[in-house]
Amino acid sequence: MEFDNVSDAATPHEVIAFAQAIIEGESDRIATLANISALIGQYLPRINWAGFYLFAPGTQEGVLGPFQGQIACTRIALGSGVVGTCAQQGKTIVVPDVDQFPGHIACDKASRSEIVVPIRDNHDVVAVLDVDAPILDRFQAEDQFLLESIAALLSKNWSSMRTF
Repeated sequence: MEFDNVSDAATPHEVIAFAQAIIEGESDRIATLANISALIGQYLPRINWAGFYLFAPGTQEGVLGPFQGQIACTRIALGSGVVGTCAQQGKTIVVPDVDQFPGHIACDKASRSEIVVPIRDNHDVVAVLDVDAPILDRFQAEDQFLLESIAALLSKNWSSMRTF
């Protein structure tokens, strides 16, 4: 599968197929997450950050993983901001206006809306997929479907991917 023709003209199902090819075609977790963040950055228009925070079992904070965008917060505590709240609750959080989210962590002051999706290994949240946009109310049901589908593929393959 060629990846150079992914654009915002691709359908969500085509992007999910690209993601599946990336995820099932690579056994290294960091390489996979790097390419998935690039895929999202290439496909989703009007975003300014797409990446991952990794939560090691038993830890109380997420550590920055592969991403596309401005320099980001390196660590986010479990239960803090949208990322930490998503990891703690284990469910997708869509924030139409980050200024209205209590405790929002502004890594990039240009971000105005955000969606964060959990990634699981068995039942444990091991990472979150975080996407920010510089406009209000950027993320709609189609975006949520796409990102949750990608997160489900990552969850399904998480334990088979190796890390260094």
